[in-house]
Parts: sequence; structure tokens; C-alpha cells
Amino acid sequence: MSNYFSIGKLASAHGLQGELILRHSLGKRSALKGVTVIFLEERKNSFIPYFIEHVKVKDHEQVFIKLEGIDTKEAAHKLMPAQVFLQEEDFKQQTASSAPLALLGFSVVDAQHGTLGTVEEVIEMPMQVLVKVFIGENEALLPINEQTLVKVDKKNQVVHVQLPDGLIELYTS
Repeated sequence: MSNYFSIGKLASAHGLQGELILRHSLGKRSALKGVTVIFLEERKNSFIPYFIEHVKVKDHEQVFIKLEGIDTKEAAHKLMPAQVFLQEEDFKQQTASSAPLALLGFSVVDAQHGTLGTVEEVIEMPMQVLVKVFIGENEALLPINEQTLVKVDKKNQVVHVQLPDGLIELYTS
């Protein structure tokens, strides 16, 4: 089974020919060069492929994207506001290594508690980044900022953190 990584969402329709605006978190201007298909999650863990006709860069966070079979503004509206996913190989090629989104799939290791889990989602906030991990059965949102981040080991895909006292206990008790 392929791994799918969320890169953003379809923000709005553009024009009358079914073009969409994709707002992404790739960390760089990207025309999705080399990507032929994106995936939209219809139901939980049910990804539907949509083939790309063309992509134009709007700015560093948005692109105009035209999908095969989506030829009217109404058809485009039916897809919104869907999360957009890429397969793992395309995701790794498109994401800037410095982008917070590049942490997806990394292990999180706390100085006091050891390995906590794998980064399932990255949530970018104005003053910090939150990463979602599962500690046992519990979903935990952990802050990644200058106070908590010790280092990122890209080679071994590990995020080393030193979290505030009591934070892990909130999710484990």
C-alpha cells in the first residue's frame, strides 16, 4: 500500500473551465513538475486519483491546477474543500527540505520520555508548528518551536525535542 501525504487543500474554483486553486504547504514555489496525479480523500483512507492536465504557479503557496474530467466551474465546486494528497515519492520530491511539512513520517524523540511516535500531521500556526503523533492510542499535538526543538536528524528521519514537564502526561494518563 502506498503512503499518502497531505500537501494542502483545494481552496476555490478559478474561471469557468474547471480550474482550481490549490493552497499548499510545500515550503517553496512549485508547479508540481513531474507529478501526474493527485489524490483526494473521499472517505477515511479512501483516496481517489485525479490526473493533472496542467499546473500554473500563482505564488509561493498557491497554484492553479486543471484536472482531467473537471471541465466546469460546477464540477470544480463539488471537489472543494478537499484535502490534496501526494504519494510518498512525489511528496518527497516536491517538498522543500526546510518546510515543516517535510517532517511527516519522522519519529519524535523526547529527551525525557524517549520515542513518542511518528509525525502523522503537521499543523502550521502563526508562532509555532504543531505535530500530531499517536502516543499509544491517544492523539497528541506537540509544539515544535525554538523552545522545544533540539534538532532534526534528516538522515535518520528523527525530530529530537525537549517538551515541557507534564505535557506528555496529559496524553498518557
